[in-house]
Amino acid sequence: MAPRTVLCFGDSNTHGTLAMRSNANRPRLAGAERWPSVMAQALGADWEVIAEGHPGRTAVFDDPIDGLHKNGLRSLHAILESHRPIDLVVVMLGTNDLKSHFGASAFDIAAGLGRLAKEIRRCDSGPDGTAPAVLLAAPVPVLETGIFVDSFAGAAEKSRQLPRHLRKVARELSVGCIDLAQVAQVDPVDGVHLDAKSHHDIGLAMADAVKAELRV
Repeated sequence: MAPRTVLCFGDSNTHGTLAMRSNANRPRLAGAERWPSVMAQALGADWEVIAEGHPGRTAVFDDPIDGLHKNGLRSLHAILESHRPIDLVVVMLGTNDLKSHFGASAFDIAAGLGRLAKEIRRCDSGPDGTAPAVLLAAPVPVLETGIFVDSFAGAAEKSRQLPRHLRKVARELSVGCIDLAQVAQVDPVDGVHLDAKSHHDIGLAMADAVKAELRV
């Protein structure tokens, strides 16, 4: 039997970026400690886990400051086709959509994540030309602190509202959903990124959610 393949489509918190004290220093967690690697270890040898974490990636927004290439919707189909066949796609996005220059509500961000789920469910990058399953992950709520305090002004409350809206979107689309606020916390150094413990805890929770979604 071929290994089951899970694609982790995310941002800097899938990339493994650690909390930053300045834009000049962008530390990254060791590969084995990042949550996709922890998840892969928990799932076992019969699984292939692909980490596609792009720092600054949004769900659907063109970023006028950091560049159009940050829009996850623009790169999604190329990534899906590059790694097919894929059994399940974990979408762990939404944090960058909270940036103040987008002016998006929690409802808007959840709708954008739903758009990604729809695109995945209508593609043919799953086994035998079917569509992959989808697991939407509501990201860990942010704190307005550190070097990103201005970029994420007003984001903390919206990030706490996001899981409620995302659960509704997931129900409407009949896809999976996990609320990472129940699992981990951001590092208070910059209020956005995750430390090694949070990566570990997310990896274990994701492994259980993936198995539940695929009924294995």
